[in-house]
Amino acid sequence: MPENSPSIKEQRIRKITHLYYSRKDVQKAMFEFSQNREISPQYFEGFGKRPDSFQYPNDIFELVKKGATSFHCSEELWDNPLNIITGMTEEQANELRIGWDLLIDVDCKWFDYSKLAAQAIIKVLENHQIKNIGIKFSGSKGWHILIPWKSFPKEIGNEQTKDLFPELPRKIVDYIRFKTEEELTKNLPADFEEQFKNVKIKKGIKCNQCKEIANEFILTDFFCEDCGIGEHRKLAPEDKTEFKCPNCRQNFEVKNSIDIYECNRCNIDSGKNQNNFSQTIETDIFEVMGLDLLLVSPRHLFRMPYSLHEKTALASMVLNKDEVLDFELKDADSMSIQIKNFMPDSEEGEAKELVMQAVDWDRENKIFRGESEEKVTGKYAEFKPIKLDRILEENFPPCVKRILNGLADGRKRTLFVLINLFRSVGMDKEELEKKINEWNTKNEVPLKKGYIISQLLWSYKRKPIMPQNCRTFYQDIGICTPDEFCPKIKNPVNYVVRKSFVGKKKERRK
Repeated sequence: MPENSPSIKEQRIRKITHLYYSRKDVQKAMFEFSQNREISPQYFEGFGKRPDSFQYPNDIFELVKKGATSFHCSEELWDNPLNIITGMTEEQANELRIGWDLLIDVDCKWFDYSKLAAQAIIKVLENHQIKNIGIKFSGSKGWHILIPWKSFPKEIGNEQTKDLFPELPRKIVDYIRFKTEEELTKNLPADFEEQFKNVKIKKGIKCNQCKEIANEFILTDFFCEDCGIGEHRKLAPEDKTEFKCPNCRQNFEVKNSIDIYECNRCNIDSGKNQNNFSQTIETDIFEVMGLDLLLVSPRHLFRMPYSLHEKTALASMVLNKDEVLDFELKDADSMSIQIKNFMPDSEEGEAKELVMQAVDWDRENKIFRGESEEKVTGKYAEFKPIKLDRILEENFPPCVKRILNGLADGRKRTLFVLINLFRSVGMDKEELEKKINEWNTKNEVPLKKGYIISQLLWSYKRKPIMPQNCRTFYQDIGICTPDEFCPKIKNPVNYVVRKSFVGKKKERRK
């Protein structure tokens, strides 16, 4: 065979690509999905030029004639993908970007477990009121799960959601990853640990807070009897270094050593939080799932629906979500697949609950790790709490009254509102906790008592801060029903104080 001639595998793939991509239904499906997306063909030698886009369905087959074997596209949606400039600033990207789809990449090495992981993710999404989900086989062993741009609220606070890429989708994927671990664990076979006993995969003691495998260290006390000098060191288990006394240069003796586990994500260790770590060695479920957070990055591409996979010659075919567990690799044979739409017919704002929960979860984790403090900036940065003589519910703003009647969505976010409001107007601790617990019983699904207690304890350790201003929060979650008093104030605390003052004046006149 001549030196530069294609290999047998390459010849086989090229033959399949010409047959497969000549199908008009395949061209149509790929072309329609490519609209407003950056695309890039892949050749045996590497990717094609970027940015690129399709003008006509037949462009796909023309690129195949030139050697293209597969096609990849962006999860970001652009006004005109051809205007993208490599190295453009965040402001330039925001100007061009018109939205983004959330693309969850399940890159699992074990096919049967990749199906379980995909099913668990779908269950998590359904638990967050998302019913319209796109799912396709990756072409190898994994899955791509899609939540369309249409499903997301277009503004969060005062920011356009389209400009919150990649920060917001990363938070959402990280949250889904965490919730999926719990869902997947419930459905693992009884012999799961035995199956992975001899598999090269991350194992260890788990952090009960985030479910990640903790880092193991040995806290060791060294001592030199002759010189009366000692050292305390934190060592990795594999560290066999012999440490010497700095005075006599003889080897230290080990006087004491204890195993300790640290979770870098949560910034805790077993020395201070023994109960926060598992008691036995466990397999890393996150590695089994293989959720790829790196896919959520600027201009990152993923395999297009119905593109072939070079290594398997299988098609990245679309399935209904109830077909995942019964799917077999042979079902993705490029010569026999049926075309379905990867983009589900989603409802406007369908993913609002998921976004709110993910943002709250990320915020709570940062507070737990000590990475974030609740900060108030601007006019109210130096706010000092007020002590009202009487705190009457009739003096609360309409939005707070609606909250106190119980909610279906946004319970965690409004818990912070109530705690901050009640503390800001000087409500006694006993009365505050009573009101919070009464409110929780009225919620459609009450928050767990342990969660409320943890948030109260966290709040008591810090000085009171004002709840969010009206425009930045209450309108977003649909509880803003202003009365004639609302235009005069910007924050619920202002409302309570002014209403109380007006009430006092009326009493004096009597």
